[in-house]
Amino acid sequence: MSERKMVHKITHVTVRDVRFPTSLEQHGSDAMHTDPDYSTAYVVVHTDSGLQGFGFTFTLGKGTEIVVCAVRALAGLVVGKSLQEIVSDFRGFYRLLSSDGQMRWLGPEKGVIHLATAAVLNAVWDLWARAEGKPLWKLLVDMDPKQIVSCVDFRYITDALTEEEALDILVKAQEEDQMLKEGYPAYTTSCAWIGYSDEQLKQLCTDALKSGWTKFKVKVGADLEDDTRRCRLIRQMIGPDKTLMIDANQRWDVSEAIGWVSSLAEFKPLWIEEPTCPDDILGHAAISKVRGKFGFPADSCVEDLFFHFIVVILHPFVVMLLPVCPHAGGVGLCELVQHLILFDYICVSGSLSNRMCEYVDHLHEHFTSPVVIHDAHYMPPKDPGYSCEMLESSVKKHQYPEGDVWKWACVKFEINHGEHGDKKACLHLTHLYFERLDVVDVDVSVSQSVNEVARLTELKKKKVR
Repeated sequence: MSERKMVHKITHVTVRDVRFPTSLEQHGSDAMHTDPDYSTAYVVVHTDSGLQGFGFTFTLGKGTEIVVCAVRALAGLVVGKSLQEIVSDFRGFYRLLSSDGQMRWLGPEKGVIHLATAAVLNAVWDLWARAEGKPLWKLLVDMDPKQIVSCVDFRYITDALTEEEALDILVKAQEEDQMLKEGYPAYTTSCAWIGYSDEQLKQLCTDALKSGWTKFKVKVGADLEDDTRRCRLIRQMIGPDKTLMIDANQRWDVSEAIGWVSSLAEFKPLWIEEPTCPDDILGHAAISKVRGKFGFPADSCVEDLFFHFIVVILHPFVVMLLPVCPHAGGVGLCELVQHLILFDYICVSGSLSNRMCEYVDHLHEHFTSPVVIHDAHYMPPKDPGYSCEMLESSVKKHQYPEGDVWKWACVKFEINHGEHGDKKACLHLTHLYFERLDVVDVDVSVSQSVNEVARLTELKKKKVR
């Protein structure tokens, strides 16, 4: 790495609360998260050279402002450092962010500080890759294995994976050309969010099959009768030879999970994802025993909200030769995870056996380098960076609460003129705005029904008291 490339002193860090009203159409809905508004704490790391690094962490609407505050609290640890200083001791930089003597009490392994740290680290990785003029996966592939290992904080995991063992794993498989030509296999969750109607589910399945999708994940866990009907419908749509997975998003207790999984076994799911609390190791073991009786794989889905990608790939599962099938979806998570899976295949596993990565077809149009899917495969990104940068126009439009999407003026115009959607959706958006904003001052007389005027007037009174 040239000295010239690596100067880039960080002058300041900005963070914005960006939210998309996906709950209007039930995109992303599951048994635990019935009305998600896909959102991000969107971070930009600014340098004295003008080069910027972009990063974010994924949230579901309410509470994003808390993560934003946490990022601001961490920013003081970053400002003033040069990129060269950071990359020369990335492990130390990670520990600086995650081990602050006071703030770590609020994290860092889970929760708000965890998410805020991820957003900042993602931005720094993006900055590094941009400085080198490479997409992140290529930066990692070209990196000396010793340097990769030096970026990882092995505290808490050396009983399962040591630095020496990690170094032994990082042998280049020399299969980059195959990824460039064919891409990495994916599965889709976009067809079967729990809030979708049967008609919508059928249409989305039909379209997905025409586009070459062969692996489908269904959200389950809220109502067994409904799950049975929807799984049967999906299985009938895709046929017996396609792959079906189910995901309960941590909804069940252990005994409930065992009974529910037994009832859905007839649909031959490849796995049951997040059947219970991800921290309940004994619970997952008990569920796995029951799954084994029905031919399910006896592995548990491991949730890692922190996109510190090296740790994700060099997980003990690799040492035990179990395939890693990463989560994605949300806002921009597909854009991030594509770099992880490419690094995994080229430098770690060298195998596609039983490996695939989640894909959802939502909100990619808001990124400067959106993910590319061809024949149900992730195609390697070519632009420098971590694919984190969002279009500034999208950020401004969806910034909460001042963005146009969330402004009352926009809602009022839609209700009056109906030029951007039907009245029901517009009123729904109005409710979201009123119920989630701390203080409002609007002219409720623009509403089109007496009942709505009464409801919004009452909400206004409650908010301004």
